[in-house]
Amino acid sequence: MSNSSLLIPGSTLEKRYRILRELGRGGFGRTYLAEDINRYNEHCVLKEFSPVVHSPKAAELFDREASMLYHLQHPQIPRFRELLRTDFGGNPSLFLVQDYIKGQTYEEILISRQQQGKNFTEAEVTQLLFQLLPVLEYIHSKNLIHRDISPDNIIQHDADKLPFLIDFGSVKQIAANAVVQFNGQSDTAIGKQGYSPAEQMRLGKVSAASDLYALAVTALVLLSGKKPQKLYDINNKTWDWRSHVTVSQNLGTVLDKMLAEQPGDRYQSAKEVREALKDPKLSHIGSIISQMVTMNFVGRPFKNATQTATSNHTPVNPNPQIVKNNNIFQLIPWKTLGSLSVVLLPGMLAFSVVKSGFTLPKLPELPKFSSPQQPPDTSLEEAEIIRQEKIGKRRKNLNIDQDIFYQKVDELYYNKYPELQGRSLTEKPEDAEIRRKWYEVAEDLLDKLEKGGEL
Repeated sequence: MSNSSLLIPGSTLEKRYRILRELGRGGFGRTYLAEDINRYNEHCVLKEFSPVVHSPKAAELFDREASMLYHLQHPQIPRFRELLRTDFGGNPSLFLVQDYIKGQTYEEILISRQQQGKNFTEAEVTQLLFQLLPVLEYIHSKNLIHRDISPDNIIQHDADKLPFLIDFGSVKQIAANAVVQFNGQSDTAIGKQGYSPAEQMRLGKVSAASDLYALAVTALVLLSGKKPQKLYDINNKTWDWRSHVTVSQNLGTVLDKMLAEQPGDRYQSAKEVREALKDPKLSHIGSIISQMVTMNFVGRPFKNATQTATSNHTPVNPNPQIVKNNNIFQLIPWKTLGSLSVVLLPGMLAFSVVKSGFTLPKLPELPKFSSPQQPPDTSLEEAEIIRQEKIGKRRKNLNIDQDIFYQKVDELYYNKYPELQGRSLTEKPEDAEIRRKWYEVAEDLLDKLEKGGEL
């Protein structure tokens, strides 16, 4: 028996959660938007656990799964607050209480765009992939599978435009398994028709590869504006998406592999997808750069020339000639390398080689400058270098991981100045204004954090 009928707007649970409205409903209960009276009416989400069959075992399994969700700590996953046990007229009820993410689902955004005759662009979908893949890496490292990735389970946060992954199907799977134990039903596979792969829908088998499959379908739906069923040839068991949308060869190849019919033919980890998404024309440069010593930009380590938004990249590298390693500077011989400039791309940093026909030097041939009488050449003003150092020191004083901090700055920067995506940037004086804008975004974020705000 469901007790949802009692949860009308204005009613209060446990003298703490005031119901505002119903957000949705499914086979295992309803979801509500509520105010947390004990936290100055902060908004939160209550997810009711009300399966068809009520039993102590089902509640025990749900409790165990709630404990697993409690230990998920990621900035793009709604924070788990508590497992609320309450009672209505003698009937026990369970609710998951989570943070409320204010924003629209990607399905809502797509519908809105289609009303204007538009879909998502390749650049936007690529950025979404780079922003979500690290989230999947994280949950998979915890031996959890989302099971239900689709545009309506991804919310774009109003504040910073980052995608949040919501509605973990693993809770539904626990509930479904409990039902099987008591009424003998056998169809307990959890997923979304069209998005989840065959082995998940037919057999209930899931892995990291099944989540990646659903993410690829999500990307195709956003690019084409069509339902998965319109993109899949059921007779040949193949995806026929290329007749509906055109993308770059690299992205197309990655999506095809993510969508392979057999799980073993797909990428086996989100990290593999991230690496494959990097531009293959730039990968040989990236591999050389990644072996070099650390790039010193505001104290941020530089590990790879084609890093993702959640790794180590920066939209403004004001002095690409300087490479620092253990306080020993090395100068890259530009006569050999040609001119290397930073290119702003959505969610990733790439390097473009302006001069062609060059030969990359072997690392041991890089001259070392250990003497203070041979400082590296730079065209930056001293005031700008000092500004960089101050940003780095403030971040350090707050004890914030540099990768996380600069990822956040980059996201805010792109959201504030979307017209700068794809813009080549150098240390030259004509790019000083663009660098200044990036510094301002970083400093504004530091001001907020120093006042007690959250990253």
